[in-house]
Amino acid sequence: MTGSDNVGSIKDIPMPPASPTSGVENQEGLSSWTPADYMRLLNVTTAKCLAILLVIAFGIYHSLLHATYGVTPCKGLLKDGMYKGSQWQPWGCMMHKYTRTDSERCFRYNRFWGRRNHLVYIGDSRVRQLYTASRHWIEAGLEQGDTNGELEQNPHADLTWENAAQNLKLDFIWAPMVNETMQKSLQRWKTGAGPTVIVIGAGAHSINISNGSDTALDEHRRNLTRLKPDLENIVEFGGSKVLWALQAPVNWDRLNGSSKVITNDAIWQYNSQSSKVFSKSSVIVWSSLYRLGEGTLDEMSDGFHMSPMALSKATQMVLNLVCNDNMNFNDGSCCKSSDRPTSLQIIAFIILGCGLGLTLVVVIYETVCKRHPSHHYQQYHYQALPRPGMINICNLPLNNVTTFLFSLAKLAVIVTYFYICDRTNFFMKENKYFTPINFWLPVLYMTVLGIFFNEESSYTSILHRDQTDEWKGWMQLVILVYHMTGASSSVPIYMHVRVLISAYLFLTGYGHATYFWQRGKTGITRMIQVLFKMNFLTIVLCMCMNRPYQFYFFVPLVSFWYLVLYSILICPPVVTAQVVEDSPSPVTQYLYLVLKFAALVALVSMMYLSEVFFEKVFVTRPWKALFVTTDDDIHEWWFRWKLDRYSIIYGAMFALIIICGGKLKMYDDSNHGSLWPKSISIPISLAAIVGLGSYTIFSFICKNKLDCNEVHPYISFVPIISFTILRNLAGFVRSRYSSFFAWFGKLHVELFIAQYHIWLGADTHGVLVLIPNYPVINVLLTSFIFVCACHEIHSITVQLMPYFVPTDPLLVIRNVIVFILILVPIGIHDG
Repeated sequence: MTGSDNVGSIKDIPMPPASPTSGVENQEGLSSWTPADYMRLLNVTTAKCLAILLVIAFGIYHSLLHATYGVTPCKGLLKDGMYKGSQWQPWGCMMHKYTRTDSERCFRYNRFWGRRNHLVYIGDSRVRQLYTASRHWIEAGLEQGDTNGELEQNPHADLTWENAAQNLKLDFIWAPMVNETMQKSLQRWKTGAGPTVIVIGAGAHSINISNGSDTALDEHRRNLTRLKPDLENIVEFGGSKVLWALQAPVNWDRLNGSSKVITNDAIWQYNSQSSKVFSKSSVIVWSSLYRLGEGTLDEMSDGFHMSPMALSKATQMVLNLVCNDNMNFNDGSCCKSSDRPTSLQIIAFIILGCGLGLTLVVVIYETVCKRHPSHHYQQYHYQALPRPGMINICNLPLNNVTTFLFSLAKLAVIVTYFYICDRTNFFMKENKYFTPINFWLPVLYMTVLGIFFNEESSYTSILHRDQTDEWKGWMQLVILVYHMTGASSSVPIYMHVRVLISAYLFLTGYGHATYFWQRGKTGITRMIQVLFKMNFLTIVLCMCMNRPYQFYFFVPLVSFWYLVLYSILICPPVVTAQVVEDSPSPVTQYLYLVLKFAALVALVSMMYLSEVFFEKVFVTRPWKALFVTTDDDIHEWWFRWKLDRYSIIYGAMFALIIICGGKLKMYDDSNHGSLWPKSISIPISLAAIVGLGSYTIFSFICKNKLDCNEVHPYISFVPIISFTILRNLAGFVRSRYSSFFAWFGKLHVELFIAQYHIWLGADTHGVLVLIPNYPVINVLLTSFIFVCACHEIHSITVQLMPYFVPTDPLLVIRNVIVFILILVPIGIHDG
């Protein structure tokens, strides 16, 4: 059909009036964008969109891993791994290091529930090594030792060891080749229940006696194929876990005599045939055993038998396989099933899901139902691609209802990501690994980067807002690295991080005491606003992640001491700047403050001296649930409370000193000059340096964490005030701040809490892995997603605060009463 056959042509269609954006820009599109337009794309919103795309991409990637390769934490334990120093890291899961007490608890637990504890080892002398290593560990807690000596005593005999108290039995059956002997050894479990675990393996003996011939390899494959149904029968009907142990490599240079025919190429061929036979079988190929031996070749005494370290790790693997799903070890995700959601979790996600569902209804209604169809000719009218900042796709209405629903919907999506990361086995997790360079290198890099991004502040006062945000941001980043690398094993690093936590409370005391002094606001609205901003994310996670309030120790600690300080400050007589100014006796007002702080110190000291009195106070209902752990234990709160029992008081008293000093003109922070003349500044700066150095020396001298923690509360103010003096002494330093650190400082609560689930793994005991085998890239990408999520949570908290904490005090009291009524049944349920 030609154009003349049509009723009309395109040129006959009347065009609508030109829009303001039509013209050259309509024709050029992206080419009309200036460099400034592209730079505007480098913002937080774009970063969050990229983070969402990354999460979707990783979700697809891990879905393919689960669907294609059947990747599970148990298969990860037995499939592959690598040595990190002397620590073994399985592929994609966390391996708990069992002590003898842990293993006894596991077997006794199984016995209590009527489960069998029967481990069977079938194979050659290297499988016998595995049996002997497991027996030594369970029997005497011996982790490493040379088992080769025992192999010389009746090397071809079957062995049995039993422990009646644990209902535990270990068997070793000598079957060095895959032949009728091995097949007959399995006949006893042809019917009935099988052992808990069967570790079976052979191959090296066949290589040795056949001189590595291809005929022996083919016979090994054929016999293994005949053996496969018997093993699968034991798995399916006997309820056993059967592991085919691949042959570990040899250190050929150390082999003697006829053993020289055993080469790693021959072992690789036998392992390949074994893997092919059991590739689609219920029998698990223990391929990580090969990696265990490969990483310790130099430690093989005779070049053939496995080293003590490899045997120790193999024993731990078997214990993780048997025990993890029955024991509640947070640092053992290998072979552990996902936690079942509780009733509270289901209710919490239903509420969040309703918000998400209603939001989708609003979006669909506004974008589809209310959109009128365009005139048929408008399909030929092309609009220019909007510049950054001008894009508004849906024109969604913004009012109180939609703002609340959209915030709830975003929170639902983020918390779902939290749940998938840390309450399921969908994403991988790995154990932490500490070396000094792993900690200090990122800390040094971030410090240099933060110093590079500095700018002039509009404030010149001591500890002004920009400076405290900077300080909080730097401390939070250091704490994140500390948790990621597991640096708590280093006492000096541990003690300096303790100072950072104390500094948070110090700044809290200083900031709120100063604010109260200047503004004099004692109403309930301000107090609840502060508590809401600190606790919103924590309370949501307590309900959605099934963790007690005390689990997120930082928020309960800061909230508690803020309430204590608030109570002291509003306790009559109330002292503020206006009260002092109006008072005929200002000194008396200052004295009132000093007496209040002295009374608080006395009360805190009294509670510290009597742990019984402390427990009576905090284990009392109805607030007991706020201070105990899942095990109904108060000792975690006792530890955190006593460690920083004076920190917020130090901050408030320092604020009082600064206030009095300013009144008496003892320093001048009203300009960009130094606080004092050079004759005073030099000795004060030297004293501050000595103060910082003294605490550092103390942290190195003190070798025991318990002793260090006892001294810490009495001296923690020394490095904090010393740093404060050095940071504020010179005007050009005081009036500048790091915008990089200050940005993170505004998110310090969200960063501290969210790290538990979407940056670390298994409630901070491990590390979240989105990209296996690439640790640096994994840390960078998980950190990017983590920071974007924290920023969005911070924005959601700000958006939701007016709904939960209105400006009207009566409405605030109403909401607080409703919240308490909701918490009471939860607290009763949790004990």
